[in-house]
Amino acid sequence: MSPDIQPVRPVDVESIAALAREIWQSAYAGIITQAQIDYMLAQRYNTARLFEELGKSGYWWDQAFVNGARVAFSSGYLTGVPGEIKLDKVYVHPVHQRSGIGGALIDGVIAHGRESGCDTLILAVNKQNAKAIGAYEKRGFVVRESVRVDIGGGFVMDDFIMARSIAQ
Repeated sequence: MSPDIQPVRPVDVESIAALAREIWQSAYAGIITQAQIDYMLAQRYNTARLFEELGKSGYWWDQAFVNGARVAFSSGYLTGVPGEIKLDKVYVHPVHQRSGIGGALIDGVIAHGRESGCDTLILAVNKQNAKAIGAYEKRGFVVRESVRVDIGGGFVMDDFIMARSIAQ
């Protein structure tokens, strides 16, 4: 069954944050510490930040439902670099991974990028997240650079920046 993809609305914010907490426990266990997971969730999924992003021009949030249950979400935004959009988040509940839902959400971000005149889609992925890196490579992404970013709280993001063309 193909997912029902819908824009995230303000009423969905708390459910998206709860789904993020559940998915991150699986996605990042063994990659970063529980303390960093908690720190990053508090930073990236607090209601004020989500409401702000939902109201910003050049930001998009989508969610996927299967049989009426919310199982995944994504977000993307225009980076300010001409022709570039960033896939900022794409998370699928572990039970629904490898079913095409993540790809459908990425396709939605690509569509937003194309509508905005973009020809490049970028993302950041933890260097130790082999599962995600493999999935992105299958979708045409290649490593563009390696970065190590201090995010505060004594934590860093040790990521690859990956990119792919979305030219029409």
